[in-house]
Amino acid sequence: MKFWNREIETMSRDQLEALQLKGLKKSLRRVWTNEWSRKLMQSRGLADPEDVKSLDDLAKLPFLTKDDFRDAYPLKMSTVDRRELLEFHQSSGSTGTPVVMAYTKNDLNQWADTMARCFTMAGLEAGDAFQIMPTFGLFNGGFGCYHGCRKAGLFCVPASSGNTERQIKLMRDFRVKGFCSVVSYVPRIIEKLDAEENGDHDIPSLRVGIFGSETFSDEMRRRIESRLHIECFDIYGMTETGGIGTTGQDCQAHCGIHVWDDYYITEIIDPATGKVLPDGEYGEIVFTSLTREAMPIIRYRTHDITRILSREKCECGRTHLRIDRITGRTDDMLIVKGVNFYPRQVEQALMEIPGVKDEFQIILEEHQGMTDVTINVEAEPGVTGHTVAKHLRERLGFLPKGDVFPVGALPRTEGKAKRVIRRKVD
Repeated sequence: MKFWNREIETMSRDQLEALQLKGLKKSLRRVWTNEWSRKLMQSRGLADPEDVKSLDDLAKLPFLTKDDFRDAYPLKMSTVDRRELLEFHQSSGSTGTPVVMAYTKNDLNQWADTMARCFTMAGLEAGDAFQIMPTFGLFNGGFGCYHGCRKAGLFCVPASSGNTERQIKLMRDFRVKGFCSVVSYVPRIIEKLDAEENGDHDIPSLRVGIFGSETFSDEMRRRIESRLHIECFDIYGMTETGGIGTTGQDCQAHCGIHVWDDYYITEIIDPATGKVLPDGEYGEIVFTSLTREAMPIIRYRTHDITRILSREKCECGRTHLRIDRITGRTDDMLIVKGVNFYPRQVEQALMEIPGVKDEFQIILEEHQGMTDVTINVEAEPGVTGHTVAKHLRERLGFLPKGDVFPVGALPRTEGKAKRVIRRKVD
């Protein structure tokens, strides 16, 4: 197994927890220097950050939320002088005021370091060509990959998003070994390869695919790996933690996502009560940053649902804790006819049906307080709506409406797929 920083990545739990306590105290003091953040924490019950004496005291601290970030727009949460800020990224802002994350030089170095760890963990090494398919701009994905490529010494192919034919040409021309994208874009690549007339239908140099920003099932992972002859990795991070890769990725053992314990403290809480849950129980993941300078986070509620799998040493040799892959979000759980489910569960069920392809839609229609669900899917000839409906009923616990479409009939996007469509019916 290769390591980017073997000493840090294989530290004992005692060493990591000592680092975490030191970092927690430092982050609290830094946050306390910001008047906006100090008043916020005081209003939620924190009298003095010096009251934190151990990691157990973390559970007594107030939570930070996405709404707090929006209220602090653009830079009310910054703890440094404006002249120390070198870069910022933000969420799309499609549901309101955007969430902003700003960076000092040290923050960018941390981001580059976590990405270099992720790239190395995926088997990439200096000189390998790596294609960046996330957009370069306010969204953090493209720049996060770029900072990591520079740090890890990879040959960066900054393709950005869209233009699938060009993506394939670049991968072939520059003998790309790895790439990063949203997982829902990969079917576009596969469709283009399958439709080629020259009989090639492959990218011989490709070995690694790194996917973030969307949840995806094990069935989808296996389909992609089988068709493209690559190994898939699930990378984790968000604007509020500093961007893609800042909170970890799975290793080549694929037994959970390693969270970088020297940079973040991880908690799992009950979404309803805020109570910290024991390892192994599913709940909402909460992060506290330990080294971030511009905009540290204390107990940030992500809305992502997962569980802590293990704090023991992984077979890859790393000692940083492992969480399960994200199963969904507290705010994207769907409730239909008394049954709770996530879009990822629909994908998993559909991928189990022979002949069903990768594109599907979940259409929710609300009428007089009642919600009906329609699940449309693309499939090869011979797959019937009855077969799909029967399997979904077995897996989800209710019978949705829906139809089977020929391959290519459902709408395509070049970026992140929109799986759930909500409609109000008069």
